[in-house]
Amino acid sequence: MARNNYTIVEYFGGEDGYRCGYCKNEKGNFSHGMWSHSMTVQDYQDLIDRGWRRSGKYVYKPIMNKTCCPQYPIRCHAVKFQPSKSHKKILKKFNKYICKGVIPKEHEVEQPMDSVCEVVGSKEPSKKMECAITNVQKELAECPAVTNVETNEADVTPTGSEPSRKEPASVSEGRTTTAPKPGIGLDPNRPPCRKAKELRKERHHQKEQMKHTSGGVSSTNPPAATKTNQTKTLEDLLTETCPDTSSHCFEVRLVPVNFEDPQFTASYEQSVALYSRYQMAIHGDDPSECSESKFRRFLCDSPLEAEHSDDGPEMGYGSFHQQYWLDGQIVAVGVIDILPTCVSSVYLYYHPDFAFLSLGSYSALREIAFTRQLQKQSPKLSHYYLGFYIHSCPKMRYKGQYRPADLLCSETYVWVTIEKCLPHLENSRYARFNTNPDEAPLQRTTLSCTCTFEKNSVFTGLIDAGSV
Repeated sequence: MARNNYTIVEYFGGEDGYRCGYCKNEKGNFSHGMWSHSMTVQDYQDLIDRGWRRSGKYVYKPIMNKTCCPQYPIRCHAVKFQPSKSHKKILKKFNKYICKGVIPKEHEVEQPMDSVCEVVGSKEPSKKMECAITNVQKELAECPAVTNVETNEADVTPTGSEPSRKEPASVSEGRTTTAPKPGIGLDPNRPPCRKAKELRKERHHQKEQMKHTSGGVSSTNPPAATKTNQTKTLEDLLTETCPDTSSHCFEVRLVPVNFEDPQFTASYEQSVALYSRYQMAIHGDDPSECSESKFRRFLCDSPLEAEHSDDGPEMGYGSFHQQYWLDGQIVAVGVIDILPTCVSSVYLYYHPDFAFLSLGSYSALREIAFTRQLQKQSPKLSHYYLGFYIHSCPKMRYKGQYRPADLLCSETYVWVTIEKCLPHLENSRYARFNTNPDEAPLQRTTLSCTCTFEKNSVFTGLIDAGSV
């Protein structure tokens, strides 16, 4: 059970503007901020459902109608999720590398979308706040590899008497165009082209007729669907078995963020080294910016108190590191929070040498599948939170690819399907998604906590999670 059943926070306000890491506006970023000394998982669940998000122990909420780049909480319905073609391509590429050691000849390295920093906080935050504020916008927002769309042009086979034509398709302005020479056209002696599907149907029909004429009895039942024709689930794609002679050994381990846990402490130094290498290679950080102490404050210090519940998941609630091990070494770590109704993605860092595996997209698919697994143990835990969706920043729109998805209305705190939200965001950076407040009136959510304001007055009791 949790050591405390209440939340302790220091509120820092949000009057001053700070530099935006997305549009580079020096004074355009406005957010409420508070330092959380401890927090129950239920309180944090209520906070993120009201637009808040944590970075280490620092919890912040953008002032949506004031900040330059509004950040809308986004969640995916994990149980209803179906991988797209690009998702399947990434999973097949990953499995092919594990089983056969095949490295794609051409690959697009996922871009670090938020290598820049969003500065939020109080007028003069304390020293312990510096790392959290510095890293508050460095939650990884990797763009999945873009699937190349190939355009098939009609094949034209020139005859031996037809000269090669090199006339330009277009000419610069002011010059006359030359009409292309006429071709011979289709061969009238050859039958017209037909689709392969039509030919297969015709051959099948002929075989059926032959069976009838020869006295054979054809089966009226359609042939059983082969395994290759069946729609594979996300779990099927993730758990495709490799032969015993597979090229690599891959394993996923879930480790609680707890320095008393032997697995966490045994892999801590390796995890720190991986984080430092990732920050310097992908985000261009200076070595002093990715020290062990900053790693600890940013990705290990969590305000969430570990809790267990009879109707909750087996590993309980709290903060975890999902480690991806390849041939005995950690190649990626996904930092997640397991909450009463969701799995919330916090950050991801990976080995730069394995960027060709699209580990950002792969880990998101893994975390969606993990959420589905937890939902079987705890039915109310059914959503996967991807952090913030920022439509005004094209690089951050990739999060909308994991559907079905919802965005949070910042005025009524109602989740609205992303299909209904996008038209509003095309017209304005800030938009109210729930157009009819009578359908879903604002419901006030309170937290039982001890809160200090401006480090002077102390308040113990209930605070409104939506009004601040």
